[in-house]
Amino acid sequence: MATQLELSYWQAILTGFLQGITELFPISSLGHSILVPAWIGGSWSSFLTNTTDGESPYLLMIIALHAASAITLLLIFWKRWLKLIAAFFRSLKSRSLETPESRIIWLILLATIPVGVLGIAFERDFQVLFSEPLAASIFLTLNGVILIIAEKSSKRKTLTDSDETLIHRISFKSAFTIGVAQSTALFPGISRFGVTMGAGLNRGLSHSAASDFAFLLATPVILGAGLLKIPDLFNPEISHILGPVLVGSIIAALGTYISVKILVNWFKNHTLYPFAIYCLIIGMISMVKFL
Repeated sequence: MATQLELSYWQAILTGFLQGITELFPISSLGHSILVPAWIGGSWSSFLTNTTDGESPYLLMIIALHAASAITLLLIFWKRWLKLIAAFFRSLKSRSLETPESRIIWLILLATIPVGVLGIAFERDFQVLFSEPLAASIFLTLNGVILIIAEKSSKRKTLTDSDETLIHRISFKSAFTIGVAQSTALFPGISRFGVTMGAGLNRGLSHSAASDFAFLLATPVILGAGLLKIPDLFNPEISHILGPVLVGSIIAALGTYISVKILVNWFKNHTLYPFAIYCLIIGMISMVKFL
């Protein structure tokens, strides 16, 4: 029988803040959720291997923290989402995409399909990697390489209008390609925000537009995963961590809010290179540590 996971409030607070900050910074929140406990060791390292009824309580907590981040994004961009949802229903009624918003919401839905299908189909396979710090180290290093390649490809961008127009002008094929790229974030160490933004740069979006589209895409994917898995936290064998998880979720929401405020301004004048360098350094050092 597995040892019951013990999660203190201060551990939940630290994990929540880490999740909130790294979820939107292109440095992989899931990768850090694995590497930080592995580096600290002691009781922290047991988070990665503890299972109850075939489920990882720590992974369920991380998913709950992700959901808190998604709800925060929804609240920050609520006016935008109301317009998009209204445009979605108008497009169903008119059977046409008459406005930028109606096209954008369908682009988001199309880009969400790949990660949804692959996430459900290979859920158990990806969970196996969750307890492997070496795998997270390798993928974090690869994430750094991906960000560099994305920056190189961004020099070929051809679209030049405002952010919203840029997004609504991309093709459905490009949206699906961005969605496929987003699905690689199922591997711990690959940043969802990073690969989504990188794919957007590759398809011709500016840094500001690509980050904007990445913010929009993050919400349904993260929220959907959270809604599917959060009920598992009420398993009697796991419910004792609900208090710390709730506190951690509040902190994750705060971290997400801070991240959005920083990144919205950052990508108006800066690139992905600093994040790429960070991922390469931390990833390679961690590979040496966990080989």
